[in-house]
Amino acid sequence: MAVTKQRKQEILQELIDLFKESKSVVATKFTGTSVNDINDLRGVMFGKNIRLKVAKKTLIHLAAKEAGYPEVPDSILEGPIALAFSLDDEIAAAKAIKDASKDFDTLGLMGGFMDGKVLSKADITQLADIPPYEVLIAQFLRAIKAPISGFHGVLHGTLRNFVGVLNAIKEAQPTAETAPAVEAVSEPEVTEAPAAPVEAEAPAPAEEPEVTEAPETEA
Repeated sequence: MAVTKQRKQEILQELIDLFKESKSVVATKFTGTSVNDINDLRGVMFGKNIRLKVAKKTLIHLAAKEAGYPEVPDSILEGPIALAFSLDDEIAAAKAIKDASKDFDTLGLMGGFMDGKVLSKADITQLADIPPYEVLIAQFLRAIKAPISGFHGVLHGTLRNFVGVLNAIKEAQPTAETAPAVEAVSEPEVTEAPAAPVEAEAPAPAEEPEVTEAPETEA
């Protein structure tokens, strides 16, 4: 059934709107993929806020040009092409196509569009290899915490070693029951310098014995 001109215009406008609203657009080949598989894949993508559209190359060129991509290499649109429009995340569509290609070998990244630039197959493959947003945030937080945790580890280890040394010193000290008596160390006695000898007083001269005169006798 031929597509009417009005329907083509509607598809074109839908593609233009998706180009402008999307964080990134990924082109994928789908040669040999059944209609049922495409519909299943479209449902999986929808759950990730990705819109998968199959359109004529002429319409894709016109929509890309209208959205700010005037030059689209033929290598990106080689063969039957579907476009995956990622509405929330720059890498979601590329990762979704890459993951789906593990189950459907008929799919394959061909290139893409992002921030006004046309991405090659190599570019879009690198984009698909970037870890998810949640993983990037976790890695960033670990990188921030690493120096702090390292400092905390060193400080904790130092304190632990210090406490261990104190415990070792405590255990090495003899208890009151087992410790030998230790004489108290007294301060050295300060002996006063001997006083200068005091000269002994000369003994008082002995009193001469009182001489009593003999009584005179009468002649």
